[in-house]
Amino acid sequence: MLSVIPAFALTALILAMVPGQGVAMVLRQSLVGGRSAAFYSVAGNSTGLLIWGAMSGVGLSAVFAKSHLAFNILKWCGVIFLIILSGQTLWQLRKEFGKFDIDSGAKTSFFAAYRLGLLTNLTNVKAAVFAVAFIPQFVPKGFNLGFGIFLLACVQATTSTLWYTSLIFAVHKSSIFLARPAVRRSLTAISAIGIIFLAIGLAVTSPR
Repeated sequence: MLSVIPAFALTALILAMVPGQGVAMVLRQSLVGGRSAAFYSVAGNSTGLLIWGAMSGVGLSAVFAKSHLAFNILKWCGVIFLIILSGQTLWQLRKEFGKFDIDSGAKTSFFAAYRLGLLTNLTNVKAAVFAVAFIPQFVPKGFNLGFGIFLLACVQATTSTLWYTSLIFAVHKSSIFLARPAVRRSLTAISAIGIIFLAIGLAVTSPR
């Protein structure tokens, strides 16, 4: 199990970097609500990842153990979703800021900021697809699937937290740089390419 963690952590990092609900929420909280509010929201986001991981582990451990067909259906649904997500991300390049749009208010109290992060994650289709279609691929054969999924969800939550923490400090130090349209558009393009590589990786996986 330990041997797959570095590759999984890198994959989880790429996913966390993709601009979307989570990134927009952290940027918004950092720029408008301050670092404390951003950290509270990140805690809520990580809690959501653990919830998705637990739900995936409970539901998929039984299904995948009995049906390769179910595995393949879920895998290709994930591939299609990632391709669509990449296309949508590239389409956002026509906008001044790409997909890094932070037009919205920020929540500053602990409970409000935590709830914002939690709800942002639980309503994020990207997080759901990753938990259901991606995480099981990394669990080694012979290792308990349900427990393995939850362990990797913990790794994902940790990786996500570290990335968002670095983003919060980067915003604090480089808010003017990150506010440039060219910078946000470049990040959007890079993330779209990263999603394509994730889709390719998922497409070549085989059943356990």
